[in-house]
Amino acid sequence: MATKPMTKTQLVAALAEKMDTDKKSAGAALDAICELITTEVSGGGAVTLPGIGKIACRERPERMVRNPATGEQFKKDADKVVKMTIAKALKDSVNG
Repeated sequence: MATKPMTKTQLVAALAEKMDTDKKSAGAALDAICELITTEVSGGGAVTLPGIGKIACRERPERMVRNPATGEQFKKDADKVVKMTIAKALKDSVNG
């Protein structure tokens, strides 16, 4: 089950086939979707992809972390992290 992930080229080719169009317009559509998602999430919003999941930016508080090499503990500043919550429909389709 350790297969390689689909590359962008393979994704564009599959998308072009599904859309019954050429690879250039399928690639442009994929790039536009990625740009929209990036803009929305980096602005603090969230994007829901129906049947796939929700991509959102969450804030993490200031916390204590440990350097595993030295064991030294230090305080890490608050930051933001992108999280994706997978839709139940996708989970169910994967689990059969």
